[in-house]
Amino acid sequence: MPLILTEEQTLLQDAADGFLNENAPIAHLRRLRDTRDPDGVSRDLWRAFGQMGLSGVVIPEEDGGSGLGAVEAGVIAESLGRTLTPSPFMGSSVLAATVLKAAGSQTQKQWLGRIVAGEAILSLAVDEGPKHAPVKIAARAERSGNGFKLNGAKGFVLDGHVADALIVAAQTDEGLTLFLIDPATPGVSVERTVMVDAHNAARVTLSEVQVDAVIGAVGEGQGPLDAALTLGRACAASSLVGAGDQAFRTTLDYLKTRKQFGKLIGEFQALQHRAAHLFTELELAKAATLAALQAIDAGRPDAEQAAGIAKAKAGRVAELAVQEAVQMHGGVGMTDEFDVGLFMKRVRVLNELLGDAHFHAERLARAQGF
Repeated sequence: MPLILTEEQTLLQDAADGFLNENAPIAHLRRLRDTRDPDGVSRDLWRAFGQMGLSGVVIPEEDGGSGLGAVEAGVIAESLGRTLTPSPFMGSSVLAATVLKAAGSQTQKQWLGRIVAGEAILSLAVDEGPKHAPVKIAARAERSGNGFKLNGAKGFVLDGHVADALIVAAQTDEGLTLFLIDPATPGVSVERTVMVDAHNAARVTLSEVQVDAVIGAVGEGQGPLDAALTLGRACAASSLVGAGDQAFRTTLDYLKTRKQFGKLIGEFQALQHRAAHLFTELELAKAATLAALQAIDAGRPDAEQAAGIAKAKAGRVAELAVQEAVQMHGGVGMTDEFDVGLFMKRVRVLNELLGDAHFHAERLARAQGF
């Protein structure tokens, strides 16, 4: 399959870029950060996302969504990376929506319609340690009456402090199980953690939490979780590509306007070589990311590995892009007045989200028998 967007996907990209540049540019992030907004995310913007049809991109038409695919989700995630917009899109429209599509009850699937409308924020709670390690889930659910009692702790729960519902992965006697939990349930404690890039996550503590809402079947949560993580990693790669590419564009503009020793600094050959190298690396990262998204849409058996490769490649390239951006801007690149520092912080967080380059390199090596 050609590694280019179709005409419809290009139109979606233009629509998402236009909407975010107009309604949620980097100034939007700065305003939420500087005013110490208690939510750190705009509910009005999320509803506008729904009105634009962006929040339900991977949700089936029968559940009110657009019924599109991973590539379209990646297109929107890339636009979010360009503008650094704090948005529940990754947690709700990608991770939670993918899990909820496997829900057995219509009551649970009603959440999909609320995500489509931008009326609800859902968060997937998986990680428990300082690093992404979904195979080391220790949270435990023991049978209690007609339901379960959950105990454990989760970290890096995207937008968990404003979530209307939490999807929690926990171990049961039958195997990994996914639970839908109201954050107001007794025994649930949610603590907001403002990340270095001014985006939001939360720590969630579960103590004797009584719950009976199982997503899918008991002991069969691994499949939906893997599907959600695979799409999430590919979309995180897309956001990394968007952030890295925008940092590169900002740097090019600076090279074309900043003068030193009576010449535009973009005329210096050393900087030209560095910019050319970065351009080629960004193109490779874009290709790897689009290939992963297409593999997910095609249902290929290697989609999970492709997503990991894309996440690792996009992470390393985006890190190179923001480092070069700060260096080529010189001293002003270290100031908060210039946006390049914000891109560096965002890339740092996205690299940790759903596994960094080392995590995915190790998974690929183990899959190949090394």
